[in-house]
Amino acid sequence: MARHIGVSNFPVALVREAEGLSRAPLVTDQVEYHPHLSQAPLLEALRERGMALTAYCPLGQGGVLNDGTIAAIARDHDCTPAQVILRWHYQQPGVVAIPRSRRPEHVRANFDILGFSLSDEEMRRISGLARADGRVVNPAGLAPEWDNAG
Repeated sequence: MARHIGVSNFPVALVREAEGLSRAPLVTDQVEYHPHLSQAPLLEALRERGMALTAYCPLGQGGVLNDGTIAAIARDHDCTPAQVILRWHYQQPGVVAIPRSRRPEHVRANFDILGFSLSDEEMRRISGLARADGRVVNPAGLAPEWDNAG
């Protein structure tokens, strides 16, 4: 029997339903999450349950890398836009980002995010980049009814 359960692409309603069906504790929900896609309602619900949010597509499949706000913050910290975005994830309690890369230099850079911190204001600016059309992964006929982030 499983000791812990992780789910993927579960909005709040499915997390609640799964809690009622599982004897093992739910520990994480793996969902798309990046600065262009708010997951505020889900993140709040997961934190209330002591669950982590595992962020896939943390760079928005590259779409967030060209954002002017991200670029400006990267210049201020002498780092890459990808490092800023991954640091934004890292500084959020209960969030784990799982970026992917085929290039060794990008993998190394992805790990090199501990040498700087984002200010509260920078965190707010990045969080404020969320858009209604920010979702990158939304396969027709397979995706659940997502939570409305406002």
